Amino acid sequence: MAIHWFPGHMNKARNEIKEIMPQMDVIIEVLDARIPYSSDNPMVAELRGEKPVIKILNKADLADPALTQSWIEYLEQTRGVRAIAFGSDKAGEVHRINELCKKLVPNRVGPGKQIKAMIMGIPNVGKSTLINTLAGRIVAKTGNEPAVTKAQQKIRLEDGIMLYDTPGMLWPKFDNEHAGYRLAATGAIGRAALDYEEVASHTAEYLLQAYPELLKARYKLDELPECDWEFVQMAAKKRGCIRSGNQPDTHKMSELLINELRDGSLGAITLETPEMREQEELVVAEVRAAAEAKKEAKKQEKLDRRARARKNRR
Repeated sequence: MAIHWFPGHMNKARNEIKEIMPQMDVIIEVLDARIPYSSDNPMVAELRGEKPVIKILNKADLADPALTQSWIEYLEQTRGVRAIAFGSDKAGEVHRINELCKKLVPNRVGPGKQIKAMIMGIPNVGKSTLINTLAGRIVAKTGNEPAVTKAQQKIRLEDGIMLYDTPGMLWPKFDNEHAGYRLAATGAIGRAALDYEEVASHTAEYLLQAYPELLKARYKLDELPECDWEFVQMAAKKRGCIRSGNQPDTHKMSELLINELRDGSLGAITLETPEMREQEELVVAEVRAAAEAKKEAKKQEKLDRRARARKNRR
């Protein structure tokens, strides 16, 4: 896999979050509605413990509405979790987030009381834009590149809510390479850390199966090939991405495909389903178990070598 992204200062930020987590009443986790599984940082579940969490499926205007609803129902099966879809088309409904906070911790509502809510999310998931909408003013820096928020800050909201913002963090490695590709496709990983052609190929493989009609319409193709790379080449010719020798410029087309996915030009698309999550979690568990077994085997081999060496010295 061609994605290598290691976030600087992650341990420092994690320790800061862990330190103030006991003071929090509710956690707000911002997910990308197009990839609710891949954008779900396992660190949130690890650190929040039993605290209630509101999972916001952000950028829902770019996602498949039917799948967004499926994800909300799936996520809410977990105890203490409420889920809500949010996007630029729902800015007028931002009050629903405040209302959910109050419902989840009613003992913190009333005169002289304050709800402490921590908002978390991976880079470029739209967290800062959402914070500005919640606050009704510009309090968080926004941008199209990951990791815009650099440090914690506190924002006072209406209804007696104090919002604690945290830097967006990715985890140091991906046990699930499919999730890594989806994060790259939606913009959570910076340009310098990804191979556009590999990401486009992986994305096209899914889109050919899940959204063939959208691809036909967008790239004016009567028929679609079965092979993802053949699709990239065909689309390149249709869109005029040609290099010397009348050859398809697959790099340029790969960038185009990813950018049009990100800005919604391809249509309302979700890159994963709850069923995919279940299947991939099983694979990830097997990978982790195999890695742990290999680690233990190496440890035992080292102990055996030491034991032999001691025996030979006698």
